[in-house]
Parts: sequence; C-alpha cells; structure tokens
Amino acid sequence: MSNFEFPSSIVSRPVYGTFEARPGHSHLFIADAEGAAAILDFAGSNQSVMATSHIIYIPKDCGDKYVKQLEALNASQLYVGPTYPAAMSRINHVLANAHMGIQIYLSGTEGLMSETRTAAMAAGASLDSIQLEHRGSLSRRMQCVHCKGITEDVITDPYVCSHCGLNLFVRDHYSERLGVFQGVRVDAEDHGNVPDAVELYK
Repeated sequence: MSNFEFPSSIVSRPVYGTFEARPGHSHLFIADAEGAAAILDFAGSNQSVMATSHIIYIPKDCGDKYVKQLEALNASQLYVGPTYPAAMSRINHVLANAHMGIQIYLSGTEGLMSETRTAAMAAGASLDSIQLEHRGSLSRRMQCVHCKGITEDVITDPYVCSHCGLNLFVRDHYSERLGVFQGVRVDAEDHGNVPDAVELYK
C-alpha cells in the first residue's frame, strides 16, 4: 500500500481503505500496476472468494511482475489487458450484466479507481458495493476546465494539457461525477508567466 499521507484538506477525494471480504454471489476485481498486490493480499486470507471472482488487470509498467501470481489464484476468470481503453469493453460488459449482490474491488492508481468507480456507478452499482485500495503511483487523472480534455497520469504541477496545450495548475478539487481532479490555466492573467514544473507525485 502507498505510504503517502493523502491531505485531509481534500475533502472531495474518495476514501481509500484496505479490501475486506463481504458477502456476495460474485466478486469483481479491477486493478492496474501495483494494484495487483492488493488482490494478492486479499486472496491470501480469502481464497474461497476466488472461485466466484473475475479479475481484470492492466499491468502498465509492472509488466509480468504479478501475472503468474494472479494466475495461481485460480479465479473464475482472469483478463490481463495492455491498456485501460483496451479493457473498457470487457469492464462495461461485466458491469452491464452484473446482478444484485456483486462486490466490486478497485485497486491501483487514482486514475484507474476514479474512472472505474464512475463506470460502476453509471451501471447501477451502489457505493456500498465498491471498495477502493490505493497502491503504487500517486499520479492524477486531470481534466482541463477550459477544453474539458482529460490527461492521465499527471505527476507535475503545473502540467501541460494534452488536448489544448495550456499550462494548468493542479487543483486539489476532485469531481466525483467525472472521476477527475481539475486543472485551471496557470498564466491566465499573465500569459507566458509559467512557473517551473515541480514533481509532486510519482
């Protein structure tokens, strides 16, 4: 688990905890990168849950580090995808066909958890059925308030919008509806006066 102390001042940010077993007829795990470690830790004391579990995993920079360990869990289904967009059709299909009582476990980066939590809620999942456990990178999923474009894995402040090219200040406000933090033009009143980027997250 990340040792980063998330600022308590960011009251809009979702609360991250540690996975706990809850009764359910099926269990959906979606993770990226180091988020696989949260699944492995959970399975260590809840192996019986794996028989009714569907794991969707996006390794990102972790490569094959966790794949064989996930395979050894003998989950009902295991999908390892190259990217989140590549896994989206599968995620949406599983959520669309989920029945009452499904338990959803999201782990890894804030970007993965934010986007998938939003998709699960849009599909009708209740907040009580969704657990979040942060692992790995502290990068953020940011939305430019000017062009509405979303930039993934932001680690510096300011950062350059990947859609419109503006230099944006990393705001701490989190939009639960969109699953993003928000960025606003840093040189709006003095064009070109952009401070050096500082790495805030890794």
